[in-house]
Amino acid sequence: MRNSLGEGWRQGAFTSLLNPKGGVFYVAVLPQFIPAGAPHFTTGVLLASVHIVLGLVWSAALIGCARGLRVRLQSPAARRVLGRITGTVIVGLGLRLAMTG
Repeated sequence: MRNSLGEGWRQGAFTSLLNPKGGVFYVAVLPQFIPAGAPHFTTGVLLASVHIVLGLVWSAALIGCARGLRVRLQSPAARRVLGRITGTVIVGLGLRLAMTG
């Protein structure tokens, strides 16, 4: 399997298009933001497009930050710290769950 940007883009787009939750979201949430008297289809497509563009920008920002931190996060010291933080959070959640009635 190739590990290229185009291949990752194709696989992600294909997975998102086959996920029924995306369609359910747009059908359930977006209609309440369409003003009365506005053309439903056009306004719905516009709102969905804005949502998609914002998601792409946010994902690109996260990828850029992750690429910048990649070397630091792969160091053994960083892995130890992240492991300890994760373990502490999981133990804390477990204790909280155990303490609730």
